[in-house]
Amino acid sequence: MSTELRRLRNYIGGEFRDAADGRTTEVVNPATGEAYATAPLSGQADVDAAMAAAAEAFPGWRDTTPAERQKALLKIADAFEERAEELVAAEVENTGKPVGLTRTEEIPPMVDQIRFFAGAARMLEGKGAGEYMEGLTSFVRREPVGVCAQVAPWNYPMMMAVWKFAPAVAAGNTVVLKPSDTTPASTVLLAGILGSILPKGVFNVVCGDRDTGRLMVEHPTPAMASITGSVRAGMSVAESASKDLKRVHLELGGKAPVVVFEDTDVAKAVEGISEAGFFNAGQDCTAATRVLVHESIHDEFVSALAEAAAGMKTGMPDDEDVFFGPLNNANQLRQVEGFIERLPAHARVVAGGKRVGDKGYFYAPTVVSGLNQDDEIVQKEVFGPVITVQSFTDEDQAVAYANGVEYALASSVWTKDHSRAMRMSRKLDFGCVWINTHIPLVAEMPHGGFKKSGYGKDLSAYGFDDYTRVKHVMTSLDA
Repeated sequence: MSTELRRLRNYIGGEFRDAADGRTTEVVNPATGEAYATAPLSGQADVDAAMAAAAEAFPGWRDTTPAERQKALLKIADAFEERAEELVAAEVENTGKPVGLTRTEEIPPMVDQIRFFAGAARMLEGKGAGEYMEGLTSFVRREPVGVCAQVAPWNYPMMMAVWKFAPAVAAGNTVVLKPSDTTPASTVLLAGILGSILPKGVFNVVCGDRDTGRLMVEHPTPAMASITGSVRAGMSVAESASKDLKRVHLELGGKAPVVVFEDTDVAKAVEGISEAGFFNAGQDCTAATRVLVHESIHDEFVSALAEAAAGMKTGMPDDEDVFFGPLNNANQLRQVEGFIERLPAHARVVAGGKRVGDKGYFYAPTVVSGLNQDDEIVQKEVFGPVITVQSFTDEDQAVAYANGVEYALASSVWTKDHSRAMRMSRKLDFGCVWINTHIPLVAEMPHGGFKKSGYGKDLSAYGFDDYTRVKHVMTSLDA
């Protein structure tokens, strides 16, 4: 006897709607591998409707005061707290993440981030007005850019939706957001919460696949396209947006180096790195996945890291002993398995390296050592619970290895030598450098990378600024 699947719907102009042509796609719970819902497979008509709703709402929302926008965002943050258990349940069904960790590690930061951008709405910055030419006064206006087309990923669907809409809405923009086709449930729930607070059309959700995202980016209405996703997706968005010179905000892949020097407390480093590497099944572009350790402590470190990995558990969301859940989808499981299957002969799997269970998409915490700098698993993003280990001889080689990939999002340095830490923070070519820690984020500090990790910043005042445009106004003093 089959169970009827729950029906998720788009949210356009203040209303929940099916796709115009009725097409749907099944949504699978990665912990079970079974479908639990259907979501719209939106096409051109749906994207047109969402963009029209956002464009119609924009003048009114643009003209609200910063204080009014702050008030609305604070109400949204309060609503998130009040409905936290609903949000957690939707996100767990989306992703298979552990219930307890989702409740403690995602809801509070999301609420804090919304409240941060509520405050940022009232802190518009620009050069002071002045007479830079005799008889003329100049000043700077900061204005919203307009309608924003936004695409969120499947690794943190709910939190990344917050990172997208909060600065955009705070700055006075209107939004059309597409969640990943594998994780739409929490975003649809979120749309209902926002829709009860914001004017209709300010926030819209269109579900769909990669083609739906392409239609959004190519649409003539948005002034800005923002995506968190793969390098390939980011390059495609940048190419599409270039055709009508849309502003683009890209947060893409990562391959974070973790540089461990010989003076490090190995036990503390292993504890921090294993947690930062395996959290969320390693499905994090800032995950501590690529360890570079000084040759003098290499063997000790590898042994300790393998032991830590063996002690970490993956499993069903309601198991309180579980540290991370499944990979998000069958394709991602195959990708991770493929990296391990293609390892060169000189590599050594010292922990994990295999699927766990016969249902869902679980993969064991894995450590691979004996690697060379040009090996595929060192150079390419795995996006799974896999940590690689290489050894280095001196600081210069550590820097060369760390910077020797196409990604440049995040990194960390582990040492007791303050001068060395400061040198490394300057030499490492990454958007973030942590020292003796890895992965904490705060709303006040920017998140974003260089090279093929994209451009633009999430979080912080810099993230808010990305959703504004700067206008120079000059007036004659003689008029």
